[in-house]
Amino acid sequence: MTYDFHKIEKKWQAAWKKKGQYSAKDQVKGKDNFYHLVMFPYPSGNLHIGHWYNFAPADVYARYMRMQDKNVMSPIGFDAFGLPAENAAIKNGIHPEKWTMKNIKMMRTQLESMGNSYDWSRMVVTCLPDYYKWNQWLFLQLFHKGLAYRKKAPANWCPNDKTVLANEQVVDGKCERCGTDVVKKDIEQWLFKITDYAEQLLNDLDKLDWPERTKLAQKNWIGRSEGAEIDFAVKGLKEKIKVFTTRPDTLFGATYMVLAPEHPLVANLLASQMKSEKALPAGRQGIANWGEVEKYIAATKKKTDIDRLAEGKEKTGVELKSIKAINPANKEEIPVFIADYVLSTYGTGAIMAVPAHDERDIEFARKFNIPIRYVIDPVTGSPQKNPAEKDKIVALVENAKGEILTINWGANAGGRLLIGGTVESGEDIVKTAKREVLEETGYRNLKLIDVSKERVHHQYFSYNRNKGFLAHTTLVYFRLENNEKDEQVLDDTEKGKFSVEWVTKDQVRKEINESLHRYTFDKFIEGTAYSGDGVLINSGKFNGLTSEGAKGKITEFVGGTTKVQYRLRDWLISRQRYWGTPIPIIHCPKCGEIAVPEKELPVKLPPLKDFKPADDGRSPLARNKKFLHTKCPKCGGAAERDTDTMDTFVDSSWYYLRYVDPKNKKRPFDPLRVKKWLPVNMYIGGAEHTVLHLLYSRFFTKFLRDIGLIKFDEPFKALRHQGIILGPDGQKMSKSRGNVIDPDKLVREFGTDAVRTYLCFMGEYSKGGPWNPTGILGAVRFLERFRKFFENYNPKKKDSDKEIQPLIHKTIKKVGDDIASFQFNTAVSALMIMLNELEQKPGAVGKSDFEMLAKLIAPMAPHMAEELWVSVLKNKPSIHFSSWPKYDAALTKENEFELVVQINGKVRDSFRVPIDITEAEAKKLTLEREVVKRYLAGREVKRVIYVPGRLISIVL
Repeated sequence: MTYDFHKIEKKWQAAWKKKGQYSAKDQVKGKDNFYHLVMFPYPSGNLHIGHWYNFAPADVYARYMRMQDKNVMSPIGFDAFGLPAENAAIKNGIHPEKWTMKNIKMMRTQLESMGNSYDWSRMVVTCLPDYYKWNQWLFLQLFHKGLAYRKKAPANWCPNDKTVLANEQVVDGKCERCGTDVVKKDIEQWLFKITDYAEQLLNDLDKLDWPERTKLAQKNWIGRSEGAEIDFAVKGLKEKIKVFTTRPDTLFGATYMVLAPEHPLVANLLASQMKSEKALPAGRQGIANWGEVEKYIAATKKKTDIDRLAEGKEKTGVELKSIKAINPANKEEIPVFIADYVLSTYGTGAIMAVPAHDERDIEFARKFNIPIRYVIDPVTGSPQKNPAEKDKIVALVENAKGEILTINWGANAGGRLLIGGTVESGEDIVKTAKREVLEETGYRNLKLIDVSKERVHHQYFSYNRNKGFLAHTTLVYFRLENNEKDEQVLDDTEKGKFSVEWVTKDQVRKEINESLHRYTFDKFIEGTAYSGDGVLINSGKFNGLTSEGAKGKITEFVGGTTKVQYRLRDWLISRQRYWGTPIPIIHCPKCGEIAVPEKELPVKLPPLKDFKPADDGRSPLARNKKFLHTKCPKCGGAAERDTDTMDTFVDSSWYYLRYVDPKNKKRPFDPLRVKKWLPVNMYIGGAEHTVLHLLYSRFFTKFLRDIGLIKFDEPFKALRHQGIILGPDGQKMSKSRGNVIDPDKLVREFGTDAVRTYLCFMGEYSKGGPWNPTGILGAVRFLERFRKFFENYNPKKKDSDKEIQPLIHKTIKKVGDDIASFQFNTAVSALMIMLNELEQKPGAVGKSDFEMLAKLIAPMAPHMAEELWVSVLKNKPSIHFSSWPKYDAALTKENEFELVVQINGKVRDSFRVPIDITEAEAKKLTLEREVVKRYLAGREVKRVIYVPGRLISIVL
């Protein structure tokens, strides 16, 4: 039979649209709601194949979940404000609204051609007043809670786009949009106080089903540091310099201080000298080289924070001559410098410099000839002097929750440690491990899980350098059957000295790595920085304490306070551009900053003819007098509207909530409707938004929870990233490079289903890869063969032959598992393998399995599957609302396995054997193999070890 894919694909797309097939109801009896979401696109113009790669395979997952009997909502919209539209409009001489709406119309047609199961009835367009009205409403809620504020401060300024950029939008010192070098500029700006949520944003990451690299990137961006704030007195001044340090244990090694060039103390000293015309008040210390200092400050202002912190950048600075700080630990006078590698926006804008134990500080110290004093002694030694080898064990005890047991002896004794000990001569490792657990905790009801197959070799040295030895550490895994203890086994001297702590496996992995590698270095070379832990030296009465044990004691000794600080800065949302949401604030000379009354929202973006950015730092809105001039809502006097527009990441920070209730005119969304759908079950989009959109969305969600609009605190339960398709030249696809692939042309030539299937098959979804111009031909041939196989359909044959049933059921399991884990390429591969086998026995497939075949291909090739379902198999309603086929677990089990043969630890052979082979049979077959006989010739077999279902190990 002929198959006109153009006709059939258009037919089904029209039928689905007419029926509203994918318009999700808020509730369907007997089905759980499932919110499937892709990051909405920016209406930049024609889609290229890279955009298809974002959306088409993601739709495979949505269709699969629908066939899992879920009530799936998969909405779509357009992130329509922002610089790209405005810059393109300026370049092409067209208003950004006209340019944007034209692109939206074009892109919707292209998106519909994908055959995706989008709920278009919920579409949102962020540049329309019915959406951005609620941006303004949300801004006011933040403003009323003190979380939206305005200040004048140095900002990242893009000279090309003539607007402020958030720190996250500066990449390698350049504007992420246009690539122009960013400069610092003092400007009034609005910020959201995201830092108030830093701890929650950090802690809640652990409960999310997100890629680990994404969670780690957010953790690093938030940058939590535990340490101490310590005051340094300044000789001859009342002012003190406050520093934050994570290493108060190194305080005795602080031989100089560094201030940010913008530090208030520097500004105050310079101001006082200028007012007194270089003649300082009696008794007041001043900067002797203040001209040199001013020159350095002026040069720093021309640099961005990124430039100042660039890796490998040569350290520069200027000493504040005649200014001395007092080290509070030893009362020594130390010099004070300003240097651009210290930022006023991080910590206190001042650091205590300990060059012996910080790479950055030692580089600076060498350049300026500053003393380097070691105060931390690594625990070191020489294994050659003490060559004795010993076996050590680490006993890992797991509870029912999967947590691992650790022991806390307190900071002075080394803090929390894993349970471990040294194996006595001739003692069994497992016996040692049990003994250590019993002695240290009293737990005795242990079940052995596993013993590590390979011992970890490392040099180990105790604090007494004469007791070093080469250790072989074995990890022994137990499960705690219950918490029953035998208190009598605990030595009286040990009772009360420690406590049991249960921690996550990830933390244990980290601590194992640290403990097994902590002492693998030789004694540090004098003149290099050592940043690790050890024992204090040159630190007065604190000598001999461990680094961890000394931190709290030294902090207390100098009157410091413990402190937690974050790298995260408040979110700068002001943009001095036209195409964005106007900020709903009125500036009154009498009343100050006044919120626009909610009843007057939205503050509409006026239709400016001249929307080009200005050089004076103000938005083009300032040129529109009708927009600018207004009355103060509080006093009725003359006032001006704020002329900044909001960062477009505000638009995308809550759009997932608006999808649930897109036509609500009274509020941003109905909390009851939101409760039915949120949080999002599966969110799919690019990893480039890790510290922008994803972090901001989490902040908005927590704020909306706090004001009672929602009941959850994380927007996206699960997150998956797609990779990037590279052009034929191996570069990221871009119109400017001329390497984009036009999907419309591919659809015209091969059909939508072929494009979708190839995008699924071409590689691992999370990694992407280069576009292969001929690769799609394989997908085309596969679909042709798949469709042609249905010509063998015989409605009278109900059941398939028994011999092909294991293949069919294994494929059902494989395809379902792979789609669920976003391994679309191997799902398609499994279908190809099955088809190859079935084509050899076309008459063996029964009616029910033909239906199964159509269902398995349906997520990838939805049009072809619908056509086969209705026209060939004579079924209705839609295949896409049928249930995913079930598999018989008994038929998916392998009846053979690959037996690996090791000889003296090296793989020498492998062969297939029955799954139920006995140990005796496995050994007999192995020893009879010719390749094994050659290795055994003339040598004595010491023992033969059989690991069921895996391998035979022969020791000679």
